[in-house]
Amino acid sequence: MQTSQSTTSPSCATAPSDVADGRVTVRQAVLQLLRDFGMTTIFGNPGSTELSLFRDFPADFRYVLGLQESVVVGMADGYAQATRNAAFVNLHSAVGVGHAMGNIFTAYKNRTPLVITAGQQARSILPFDPFLFSAQATELPKPYVKWSVEPARAEDVPLAIARAYYLAMQQPRGPVLVSVPADDWARLCEPVQPRTVSTESRPQPEVLQAIGDALDGAARPALVVGAAVDRDGAWEQTLQLAQRHNAAVWAAPMSGRCGFPEDHPLFAGFLPAHREQIVSLLAGHDLVFALGAPAFTYHVEGAGPHLRPGSRLVQLIDDPTIAAWAPLGTAAVGGIRLGLLDLLARPAPPRREPPAPRAPRPRAQPSSPMSAAYVLQTLAEVRAPDSIIVEEAPSARPIMHGYLPILRSETFYTMCSGGLGYSLPASIGVALAKPGSKVIGLIGDGSSLYSIQALWNAAQLQLPITFIILKNRRYAALQDFAPTFGFGSGDKLEGSELPGIDFVALARGQGCDAVNVHEPARLEQTLREALAAPRPILVEVDIA
Repeated sequence: MQTSQSTTSPSCATAPSDVADGRVTVRQAVLQLLRDFGMTTIFGNPGSTELSLFRDFPADFRYVLGLQESVVVGMADGYAQATRNAAFVNLHSAVGVGHAMGNIFTAYKNRTPLVITAGQQARSILPFDPFLFSAQATELPKPYVKWSVEPARAEDVPLAIARAYYLAMQQPRGPVLVSVPADDWARLCEPVQPRTVSTESRPQPEVLQAIGDALDGAARPALVVGAAVDRDGAWEQTLQLAQRHNAAVWAAPMSGRCGFPEDHPLFAGFLPAHREQIVSLLAGHDLVFALGAPAFTYHVEGAGPHLRPGSRLVQLIDDPTIAAWAPLGTAAVGGIRLGLLDLLARPAPPRREPPAPRAPRPRAQPSSPMSAAYVLQTLAEVRAPDSIIVEEAPSARPIMHGYLPILRSETFYTMCSGGLGYSLPASIGVALAKPGSKVIGLIGDGSSLYSIQALWNAAQLQLPITFIILKNRRYAALQDFAPTFGFGSGDKLEGSELPGIDFVALARGQGCDAVNVHEPARLEQTLREALAAPRPILVEVDIA
């Protein structure tokens, strides 16, 4: 395989040491590796077994404390995605990893590179099942890490951290975990020099040729674009390929990133996570190209074919596991951007007519209480096109697809996992990584409560994030989904009501400015003022 992108380091110097033979402490060796890898921000919630790492904390590092470990990992995930580099996470032993597992699962599904260290009790007392130790430290995060290890010797910890970084950054990217006993940090070891390790592979030319031939020969091709497009920096190449072939472009089901401008004439809409509906929506296409996306993500069981008879499927994906379970078609495995560059290098295809443009949505009208559509339509009209939406409002997402278009690369983030509690802290990580950009956290009231402590981080860091809480006082996504499982219109769904929560008070109690808006006449001005604020502010919007 040909390879392209690789991890590089600006410096191979080692940390200073007064040890005559050139050895340094494990702590010194690891901190220098983190410098070399560009990871001088540490996200964590430390416990007793991690304290040795933080002795004489270096001035060129930044420690971002989260008040709960799921918040820690969510912030690190947003930061890693926005910087396109692995983020360093420090958790506490078994209980800290346990608290973090929801967002470790999301990082795994997001393909986010994270180097996670977890504390462990001192080696000398591990045989006695000491307090706060992790009995199976490497097994606890599985299967939702690419690799986990507790080094056999303290001297091997820096090598394990280096290996973890290279693995986290190799496509498909993802989280890794290194368990470090408390007494390892002060042990002496040889310094570890950073290396250049390839992180991206080029898809097999013969398979790409078959995909290119299929595209050239199709009468009505469609692209189904997934999260790996924007994750791999392939937005422009995807746009060029769609325009070259006049192909309709659909967004893949449950995609955590946006890979195509949603105001473009070729944009056809969003595929649901239902087999029969996908078949129906793609019925007019004789070739479907799943680009940086699974083929396909389903939420409920279905029946029948995965595509209509006579339609062909091809796929370009960075994850060989996804390619392996695709139910049909030809799949090329490798970097999305590199694969697209090779497809674009082919001779120009025959000219074909563009597909019919997507029908516009009717304008949402003001009402009291307001509809989610009206709120999102107003937000779309007042926000800057390059502002960044970090979203976790599952019941409003289908409405967002119609009324809050994403227009530019790297301006939309959400979770690919479906697990709640990600986007509120992730918005903080994105804002830390992109200090010149306006970040908008668009969160449902139920979703926000999984990680509401992240508002404290926004206040402490004085990040100019606008948090918009869509307050419908219920787990609306569950209620909306209930008919799929046989609930009738009059049936009550237990455990789905959320009355009596004051998000303005919750925000102010953690140091954030906050305001409530419940009348449409006040919405536009309130949003404009919030988006212009130089500090974090929460806007609680009452919706129907």
